[in-house]
Amino acid sequence: MSRFSIEDILPPWSKRIRPYPPGKPIEEVERELGRTAIKLASNENPLGPSPKAQEAIRKYAGNIHFYPDGGGYYLRKKLAEIHGLDMDQTILGAGSTDLIELVAKTFLTASDEAITSESAFYMYRLAVEDMGAALVLTPMRDLTFDLRAIVHAVTQRTKIVYLGNPNNPTGTMFTAAELDRFLDALPPRVLVVLDEAYFEYVQRPDYSHSVDYVRAGRNILVLRTFSKVHGLAGIRLGYGMGHRELIESLNRIRSPFNASSVAQMAGMAALDDHEHVARSVASNTREMKFVTEELTLLGIRYTPSVGNFLLIDTGRDCEEDFVRLLHEGVIVRPMKIYGFPTSQRVTIGTHEGNELFLEALRRVMTSPVRAS
Repeated sequence: MSRFSIEDILPPWSKRIRPYPPGKPIEEVERELGRTAIKLASNENPLGPSPKAQEAIRKYAGNIHFYPDGGGYYLRKKLAEIHGLDMDQTILGAGSTDLIELVAKTFLTASDEAITSESAFYMYRLAVEDMGAALVLTPMRDLTFDLRAIVHAVTQRTKIVYLGNPNNPTGTMFTAAELDRFLDALPPRVLVVLDEAYFEYVQRPDYSHSVDYVRAGRNILVLRTFSKVHGLAGIRLGYGMGHRELIESLNRIRSPFNASSVAQMAGMAALDDHEHVARSVASNTREMKFVTEELTLLGIRYTPSVGNFLLIDTGRDCEEDFVRLLHEGVIVRPMKIYGFPTSQRVTIGTHEGNELFLEALRRVMTSPVRAS
C-alpha cells in the first residue's frame, strides 16, 4: 500500500499560501533574555484595557460555562444605537480579521478575484488566497491606497475590494472625498470591505464618513475592532456594518458563537468607557509627536501616521535590526513581508516605553551592518 501524504488532498492553491507571521510573545522574549522587555510590535493599546471592560469580565466570570448569545443581541443593539443603524445591519466577529475572512468565504470561489494594495494588511491577501480566488495587488501611491488604480484593475471577475483606512502598516489614509469618488466610479456589484481598525486615533477632519454609506445602502462593509483603542485584543472582538442583505448573507456562513460571552460583555462596557478612549487617544497624539521629533533628530526616516504606529525606515536590513532590537529587550515588527526590506513597524507606546525604544534604536544604529 502506498504511503498517504496530506499533500495529495490539499487544493493546489493552499500550497502557495504563506501564513501570517505572528509576533514573538513578550513572555518568550523575557524568558530568553532573562529580563523585562517591551512589546511595540502589534499596535496594541499601551495603556491596557478599558477599566470598565475589565470589571465586566470579572463580574461575568462565573457564567462562562454557558454558551454565548450566538446573535450577540445586546452588543449589536448597542452598536446599532450608537451608529444610527438597525440591528440587522450589524454583525460580530472574533476580531475584525474573522470578518475579513468571512467575507471571502461567503462570496469568493476559485473563478473569482479580489483586489487590494500590495502593501496592505496581510490578512486581506490570506483571506482571498484561502478561497483559491485570484488576488490582484495594485501599487500604492505615496504609500497610500491608490484608489484610481484599483478602479482601473476591476474586471468582470472582481467581487471584492479590501481597503484599510488608515492602512496597516504605513499609517496613511485616504480622505472622505477620495472615497466618495472611488465608490461612484466602482461598479455597484463590487463589494468594498473598508477596514477602519484604527479610526478612533485619526484626528483629521477630512477622514471617512463610512457609516453614511451603510445608512444609504451602498455595497460596503465597514469593519471596526475592540482590539486597538479599547485595549481588548486578547479577547478577540470586532464588528461589521453593512446593508441588510449583505449581513444576512454573511450570517449564513458565519460560525456560531464566534463572539464569546466574555467578549460581548467587555465590548458593551468598553463602549461606555469614553474616558479610557479619550485618554488613549491623547496619549497616542502626545507620544507620536515625541517619537517623530526624536526620529527626526536621529536622521531616521518615517512615514507620517494617523494611527498608533509608525513605519520607520532605517536604511538597514530590517530582519537583522529586528534581532538587534530584540536583544535590547524591544520587540518591533520587521516589514520585509510587506515589501519594505529596510523598515520596522513600531507601535507608539507609553512615554517610558518610547524612551527605551529610542535608546535601543540609537545603540542599534551605531552597530555595524553585516556585510552581504
